[in-house]
Amino acid sequence: MRIVLISTPIGFLGSGKGGGVELTLNSLVSGLISLGHSVEVVAPKNSKLHESNVKAKLHFVEGEDQISWQHQNYNSPVSIPDNSLLTGMLEKGLDIAKHADVLLNMSYDWLPIWITLNFEIPIAHVISMGSESSVITNLISKVYAKYPNNFAFHSKMQANDYPFIKKPTIIGNGFNLDNYIFQDSVKGPLAWVGRVAPEKGLEDAVYVANQLGEKLKVWGLIEDEMYASKIEKSFPKGAIDWMGFLSTNELQKELGKCRGLLNTPKWNEAYGNVIVEALACGVPVVAYKRGGPSEIIQHGQTGYLADPDDKKNMLYYVEIIEKIKRQKCREWVEKNASADIFANKVVNWLNKVMNEYK
Repeated sequence: MRIVLISTPIGFLGSGKGGGVELTLNSLVSGLISLGHSVEVVAPKNSKLHESNVKAKLHFVEGEDQISWQHQNYNSPVSIPDNSLLTGMLEKGLDIAKHADVLLNMSYDWLPIWITLNFEIPIAHVISMGSESSVITNLISKVYAKYPNNFAFHSKMQANDYPFIKKPTIIGNGFNLDNYIFQDSVKGPLAWVGRVAPEKGLEDAVYVANQLGEKLKVWGLIEDEMYASKIEKSFPKGAIDWMGFLSTNELQKELGKCRGLLNTPKWNEAYGNVIVEALACGVPVVAYKRGGPSEIIQHGQTGYLADPDDKKNMLYYVEIIEKIKRQKCREWVEKNASADIFANKVVNWLNKVMNEYK
């Protein structure tokens, strides 16, 4: 199969701005290549794919970044900047796709979904968020009526945000497990990984670590400086150990040394990449029971699911985290979330999409 992927228009691959989409795209490319498919990726200038993905052809596009729908009002209108990066990526992707089997869009935005109704080439969409925009949700409903197979979701909880989709395609996610080393560090520190922004709920994780008299290790891009500063001022000095944004290779080395990962989102995460990354290193996870994480974590086996926004309930589970056998965490990922398993699910789905156009 010849597949053209369109990356996120929120930041270049490797910047951290694209959040989980960056990791998902690299894992998918790796899996598709290992299955023998031909892959071309359209991405913002300065993007870099993982070293293992050298067989994929990378096309660069310049332009203005798109604003993430996470940081807009649900009823905001569609906004496309002058010299739009998203428009440029779509133009490039559509041109290459004339000689490919399918165009696979990984950006959560209005324009690529609208284009599905206006081109006769197969265009598939990995929807990376819950319903964050009324105008996008309404458009997905309209496209779904004509092309019921063209959308895939990471989890059932995420797909539930789109109730008009009666039998959603759930593809989960996948990871190149060669990039994650298992470590049996039962006495290490507590970790938190993610974009530092209000919807990620970092303050709850700092509270838990602080109650235990510990410093919380925080890895991730500080997207909202004011939010980070506010949290810092709310706790004793030195409560947070800011570790910055690291590449997958560097992050997994440090993350594997931790005894547990705290996951505290205030919204429905579509999946929960950092949870699987932690599990792949043997690190159990305590997360709020909402969104994708509630489908990933096996309560009492690979971590614990705390009542949403209940910091004290999360603290209780962190105090018994040593009961989790770290080997079970790694085993779950190997059986459920490898790059090959993920790529196979995506290929099966893309075949359904392509059949709609015959």
